[in-house]
Parts: sequence; C-alpha cells; structure tokens
Amino acid sequence: MNLVSTILLYGLVLTVLLLAMLLAIGLVNPRIMLQDYPKDIQAAVPPKTTAEKRQMLYWLGPLLVVALGCPTLAALSVKAASTTFLELFLVAFGVIFLFNLIDWLILDWLIFCTLTPKFVVLPGTEGMAGYKNYWMHFHGFLIGTAISGAVGLIIAGIVGFL
Repeated sequence: MNLVSTILLYGLVLTVLLLAMLLAIGLVNPRIMLQDYPKDIQAAVPPKTTAEKRQMLYWLGPLLVVALGCPTLAALSVKAASTTFLELFLVAFGVIFLFNLIDWLILDWLIFCTLTPKFVVLPGTEGMAGYKNYWMHFHGFLIGTAISGAVGLIIAGIVGFL
C-alpha cells in the first residue's frame, strides 16, 4: 500500500471513530466540551460541574487511544516497507491532519456554525453570535495542524526507533 492510500485508509478510520465519539459526547452532554465553545458562550453559562469534569475524563482515555493509535498503526504499517523517517512522519501527520481537516469543515463549520442543531446549543445561549464564529474554528484548525505536525514527529521518532 502506498503512502497516500495508507493516509486515506487510516485517516478515514480515525475520522469516523473520533467524529462518532465527539457527536456522542455532544448528544450525551454538550457541556462536557464547554472548553471548546466560543468565549461568549462559555461566559454565558456556569463553569463545568465536578460531574461534567469527571465525564470528560471518562471520554478522554478512549479519545486518546483512537487519536494516537490510528496514526501509530499507519506508521507501523508503512515501516514494514522499510521507509524513511520522512515517510513515517508524512503518514502519521497525514492521518491526523485528515481528521483535523474533516473535523474543521464538517463538524465545526457545517454542523456547529452553519446548521447549529439543538443538541449543540447550550441552554440560555440560543442565538448567540459565537455559534456562527467561523474564524474561531479556522484558528482551531491551524492549531490542530501544528499539533498534527508535532505528534507526527513524535510518532515517526518512536516508530522509526522500533
């Protein structure tokens, strides 16, 4: 399998799993993701409760396993073809970047900003400008891209060392 098909395969698996988990969190209790809401919305609601913080910790483990597992498995799968560090990095980065890109365009811009379904709207914040803050989500995408690069380097270093 070449690098592009590896990125697409593992990137789509990562994307489907993480988007399903994030949508599940939103359906269970969107306040669990309060730290990711625009600042005006965060300021309009009470801070997370202890129970909500605990709920986030329950979700964090599986989210991290999936988020780090898919790019690591992708890098391991191409390592068998005796690839270079650059190729390992590109695969790990590409898998995470593909999720980041789809998360930004589909989850953030389409669902959160454009459609704004009721399950993402926190009580008492209906109609607030933050729900249409496309710039905040683009900024998050840029940060996610930098994180994709850093994590890609770490994974490539670890897998290359194995």
